[in-house]
Amino acid sequence: MMSRIKLALILLFLFPAYSLFSQEQNNSLLNSEIRKKALENRDKTDFYKAQAFFLEKNWDSTLVYSMKQLAHTGNPEIADYCHYFRAFSFKNKRLLQEARKEFLQISKRFRFYYKVRLYLGEIALEENNYEQAIRYFKEIENLPETGNYDFKRGVVYHNLGLCYLHLKKYEQADAYLSKGSEVMQAEKDTLSLIGSYMNIANLYYEQYKDNLAIPYFEKAYSLSKKIKNVELKQNAVLNMAVVAENNKNFPLALTYRKEYESWRDSLNDQNKVWAIAELEKKFTVRQKEKEIGILEAENKLKIAERNGFFYSSVLLLVLFGTAIYFYRQKIKSNRIILSQKNKLDELNAAKDQLFSIVSHDLRSSVNALKTSNSKLAESLESKNFEALDKQLQSNSAIAHSSYNLLDNLLHWALLQTKQLYFHKESVHLFSVVQQMEFNYKPLMQEKNIHFENLVPKALFACADLSSLKIILRNLMDNAIKFSGENGRITIHGSASEDFCTLTVEDSGQGMSGETIRQLLEESALVSKKENPEKNGTGLGMQLCLSMAQKNDGKLLIESEENKGTKISIQLLKAKKNE
Repeated sequence: MMSRIKLALILLFLFPAYSLFSQEQNNSLLNSEIRKKALENRDKTDFYKAQAFFLEKNWDSTLVYSMKQLAHTGNPEIADYCHYFRAFSFKNKRLLQEARKEFLQISKRFRFYYKVRLYLGEIALEENNYEQAIRYFKEIENLPETGNYDFKRGVVYHNLGLCYLHLKKYEQADAYLSKGSEVMQAEKDTLSLIGSYMNIANLYYEQYKDNLAIPYFEKAYSLSKKIKNVELKQNAVLNMAVVAENNKNFPLALTYRKEYESWRDSLNDQNKVWAIAELEKKFTVRQKEKEIGILEAENKLKIAERNGFFYSSVLLLVLFGTAIYFYRQKIKSNRIILSQKNKLDELNAAKDQLFSIVSHDLRSSVNALKTSNSKLAESLESKNFEALDKQLQSNSAIAHSSYNLLDNLLHWALLQTKQLYFHKESVHLFSVVQQMEFNYKPLMQEKNIHFENLVPKALFACADLSSLKIILRNLMDNAIKFSGENGRITIHGSASEDFCTLTVEDSGQGMSGETIRQLLEESALVSKKENPEKNGTGLGMQLCLSMAQKNDGKLLIESEENKGTKISIQLLKAKKNE
């Protein structure tokens, strides 16, 4: 008996039996009505901003603008919405006392007053005030089933069952938890159903009805295999491990424990991803702080200018010429210093943004590779060779993209630190293009792209071979990336008296004039790109532009949207004696 009691106490902490199910995701009808009210009250700026931030789940801004609206509103209906915004925001920030106060200020005329009572019940349950929670949930239970309500009745029944379970009223708890699970099955609410099964099982475990509890643990474990929620999977398999240990089936318990450890590791990985996202958020905040610092410096400069004019007017009669000279020198120096500071901040911001984007791209590639490898293992285990082939191709594309990104980053860093070695020599352009064709042939075959090398065999350029290959690799990468299936890529060559030109032409999606202008600007750093997620960091094109200039050449772009792109590299023509 002592060992069985000990197990029951362990289960009370391990099984999520006393966690309420929230209705916060079931707000489609309310959100639709909020948008409607916002359009009707566009003139109420604070209310309009409050509802926009509420729908975006920006709780802090919601609290600010809803309070501003309440300070000067005379419309009871708008006041009810503002109190609701504030209450819901406080609830999500876990400030339950403040949330309850705001909910209680909402009048019964509020169209969604039933949601107010529902959330008051959830708050009471979280604060262990079970009798009060039951009264609130009973109000919701008694609502007619034919009404137009956006909440899940199964969750209401479940929360009522939890209240009775905490009060040790097992018969009522059993009735409501069972009724809740039946409704959840009808609503196909799998996530809530898994938690409901575990709660019913724990109800029986508290009463030492192991034969009734274990099947529900098994149902929860079976359903958890069909969902992606790692935390629920972890709880379900841990329950099975404890049950197996209680039944002295230690080999089976060990199997469940190993599965639990794997899900726990997966959950830790997710937490790391969220931690990285939080770091990116802090980085953005620091960037804003830098901008504020620049504005403060500008304000100080303006104040200094005003003071300078005042003092110069006082000293004008005595040292007119000298004062004017030194004043102008001071202003000039301040402006130069401020200009240099702004330029330095801009360069630092560009560098920080570049590495932020590169780290984001690498993290996305590694995460995609990790996911792809998991699917690869599954396909290999099931001997699904068609899926295996697709996953291998996907892995190859991810690895190729990551390699190109790292290669560009390395050469960009060497170029910026002036460590890149340049040696100009006579280069046979046809052979270089032929090598590019050989290297990229597998990638072009995957998209059935037709390639033509139309460079004259007698064409020689005076250039650094390594940097020329880097330029051509980036242009080929872009041409393949932005060309569709059955596309065409052609490389032409031409010569004038002093120059020779290589032109990479593709039949891809093309670019707008504004995009071309940005790419050809030396100062068009990655921090100014409009859509780095879709168009990339722009590092490759900046690298091409810099290396073309290092070779005393030019980079020219001709393109129209949906009509393809021509990118030309103009290089010095090799002399015959070279």
